Amino acid sequence: MGHPTILRAAGNPGRPQASYAHKTGIMTAQRVLIVDDEATAREVVGRYLERDGFCVHEATDGEEALRELRDSPPSLIVLDLMLPKMSGEEICRRVRLESDVPIIMLTARGREPDRLLGLELGADDYVVKPFSPRELVARVRAVLRRSAGEPGEGPLRVANLEIDPTTREVCRNSERISLTATEFDLLYFLARHPGQVFSREQLLESVWGWDFVGDASTVTVHVRRLRVKIEDDVQRPRLLKTVWSVGYKLDV
Repeated sequence: MGHPTILRAAGNPGRPQASYAHKTGIMTAQRVLIVDDEATAREVVGRYLERDGFCVHEATDGEEALRELRDSPPSLIVLDLMLPKMSGEEICRRVRLESDVPIIMLTARGREPDRLLGLELGADDYVVKPFSPRELVARVRAVLRRSAGEPGEGPLRVANLEIDPTTREVCRNSERISLTATEFDLLYFLARHPGQVFSREQLLESVWGWDFVGDASTVTVHVRRLRVKIEDDVQRPRLLKTVWSVGYKLDV
């Protein structure tokens, strides 16, 4: 398909002959699946990710991406929205039906409603084209860092929720619920500070990180998605509450 220019100049590191996992024999390298129908984009992004130690797999359309997801589950998906056969939005929707793998969306549509749509569908982050491959790699690292477990921390119990930071599992009324990496991080952060009110800007800094390039509406979307999963009535939330003109808190 015809795409706008998607990459900003960032040098030419030269593609390695094999990924980190293949060169070292260590098969625990984190796997990133690039879903893009443009060969140049896959080549350049893959080159930078491999230089950073990731094992890269590629897919050119939605059907191939879903096969990869089932056959060789990746650590993270970099997903272009403008794809043949199946849109990136539809792929994201289908992935979320069976996996909570982190997803970074690539989009040429930089308007706020377009960005928020991706987050509503379950993406953890988005990058607007044109972008620097180095920036994308940094965003991949940041999302994976947030999605890593926190050994040494015991489970937290808040109302009818049990939140385990080591396994990154959340149970509601003793039944496991599926959260994306960012949804988990937001819930866990609020659970560690029960009753404390945080502004959207404070949550962006504490949960997403100071280097996150985004706007405060990102928090609003994730709060809305969390409520669907943890509240009995999303219109009258009893746990994840809005403190008008201030921010949000987890009310115990």
